[in-house]
Amino acid sequence: MKGGRIMDAIQISHLKKYYGKHTGVEDVSFSVKEGELFGFVGPNGAGKSTTIRILLNFIFPSGGIASIGGKDAVKDSVAIKRFTGYIPSEVRFYGDMKVGDIIRVSNGFYNRSYDEETERLCRLFELDKTKKFHELSLGNKKKAAVVCALAPRPKVLILDEPTNGLDPMMQKQLFAELKNQSARGVSILLSSHNLGEVQEYCRRVAFIKQGKILAVTDLKEIQPQKIVTVWGGREIMHPGLQLLEEREGKRVFRYQGERAVLLRLLHEAGLEDFTVENESLEERFMDLYRKEERP
Repeated sequence: MKGGRIMDAIQISHLKKYYGKHTGVEDVSFSVKEGELFGFVGPNGAGKSTTIRILLNFIFPSGGIASIGGKDAVKDSVAIKRFTGYIPSEVRFYGDMKVGDIIRVSNGFYNRSYDEETERLCRLFELDKTKKFHELSLGNKKKAAVVCALAPRPKVLILDEPTNGLDPMMQKQLFAELKNQSARGVSILLSSHNLGEVQEYCRRVAFIKQGKILAVTDLKEIQPQKIVTVWGGREIMHPGLQLLEEREGKRVFRYQGERAVLLRLLHEAGLEDFTVENESLEERFMDLYRKEERP
């Protein structure tokens, strides 16, 4: 924070990456603030991992600018890695190394041992340091990557599908830890397919499709719309109702308006049954994609 103003921990501006005639990302722009847990969502091949690899200088951009902590992702890559933790979507370490040795080597890149934090995290995530990496299950391999990323107490965390392979209990444990890290000022970029976890833990979200950002949305500023599902009854007409689906006596609407009006409409329709729930991030996501696909 500078002069009382929250600074951008990650800044991406008009980022481009081409692989010959193929596009990796094109004109990607968004920022992550200090202490923010920011969601980055999109389908496979949308450009999430490409963006992350550019940020970490694993690949070079074809154009645009990316920075972490005010440092250029290409020119200042070594300096950036001294305060940045990373969890890859697929974890690959040396198979014959023991987990404890892998973590010790990883901590060594930050020029400190971090033994106390390592022990705390291994207890928290129930990780056996004595096993060799090739002996671990998929979930325990991911936990090893989590500990390697968090143990050096980074200022910035970049997470690419961090919950893949983790059981539900460990997923909750991870997000409880990430919330604590964020509260302490750690800036977190979370790339995920799990829209439910993004909606629960992130305030702002960037949607990406085919290498382009569709929207950067502040979920707290959106007036929640209702998804209304009805069975049977008479036709319901109202300007606030948008029909999304109709089949076999079931109709699904999106509703925006006063709750009292909605309840009156449902009462007057003589329905067999109905449900009302807040629109999920997945539904908003799909709506954005449908709009993009229209000619």
